[in-house]
Amino acid sequence: MADMIKQTEIRPLKCLVVDDEPVAVKGIVAYIEKLDFLETASTCSSALEAAEVLKKEEIDLMFLDINMPYLSGLEFLESLDKAPMTILTTAYSEYALEGYRLNVVDYLLKPISFQRFFQAAMKAREIFKSQVLLKKNKEDASTDDMYVRQGDSFKRIAWEDILYVEGMQNYLKLYFKDETLVIHQTMSSLEEILPKDAFFRIHRSFLVNISRIDTITGGRIFIHGKELPVSRPKKEELLKTVVYKNLISK
Repeated sequence: MADMIKQTEIRPLKCLVVDDEPVAVKGIVAYIEKLDFLETASTCSSALEAAEVLKKEEIDLMFLDINMPYLSGLEFLESLDKAPMTILTTAYSEYALEGYRLNVVDYLLKPISFQRFFQAAMKAREIFKSQVLLKKNKEDASTDDMYVRQGDSFKRIAWEDILYVEGMQNYLKLYFKDETLVIHQTMSSLEEILPKDAFFRIHRSFLVNISRIDTITGGRIFIHGKELPVSRPKKEELLKTVVYKNLISK
C-alpha cells in the first residue's frame, strides 16, 4: 500500500489547457510549471481542438474555459462520455452552479491568483490519488474488499455493503447501513471500478447497489428507508436490469 501511494505522489498529472485567449493559456501553463505534481500535456484554443486531443492522449486534468466560440466549455464537458477531471475557468461567476452540476473539481474566476490555482490543483491531486487507489483495488482484487482513502489513512470496505453513492460536487458520499464515508472521487471513475452487474446509475448524482433496492415506484426507489430519484431516461433500463438480475439469481 505504501509503495503505491509513493508512486502516485511521484507521477505528475497530465494537464490539458483549453482557452481561446492566448494570455490565459500562458498564465495557466506558467502556474502548472510551478507545481511538480502537474505537467502540461497539451494546450488548445477551442473545445473542438480539445476533443481531438482527448481522443489521442491520456489526460488526467483539464483546465477548461467556459466562454469560447462555437462550443462553450460547459457544452463540451456535457458532451463527453468520459471526461477527465476538470477545473473550469471563466470571468463570469454566474456559471458556478452549472459547473458544479457537472461535478467539476473546482471553478476558478479570472483573473486567477496562484493561491486559488494551488487550492484547485491540490483538490485534483487528492482525487487522482483516490482514483489510483481504486484502480489498484480492482487490479489486485481477490476478494470483495477494497480500500478507500480517509484523510491520511485507508479504510477497508466491502463493496457489497455499499447501499448507494451520492455525488456531491467534487466528492462522493458512500452510504452503508451504519455509517457514511466521504471520498474525493468522481462518480464516473468509481462507476468503472464497481461491478457493473451489481451497481446502477439511476441519476447523475446517484449510483445504487441493485441488491439493496427495497422498492421501485414511479420515478423513485427506496433503499434502507431513503427515497432516491430515478431520472426519466433511466427508469425503463433500471426495471429491465432488476428483473434480469432476479431471474439470474433464481
